[in-house]
Amino acid sequence: MRDEKYYIALDDFERRVVVNCLNEMRNNLIANGKYTDAVDEVLLKIINAKQKKFRVIYKEV
Repeated sequence: MRDEKYYIALDDFERRVVVNCLNEMRNNLIANGKYTDAVDEVLLKIINAKQKKFRVIYKEV
């Protein structure tokens, strides 16, 4: 079975907040002596993600 991919649109501020929160979560896991593999994987994906510019068009229905 094929894994589904999900995409989320973040501006610069939102991206920094997500990275910061994941890093804090990672630090807490390290302090508690737990594994950080899942958080590390997501953190690296967000840090290395390509940034793509796009335009949002609002339409009233």
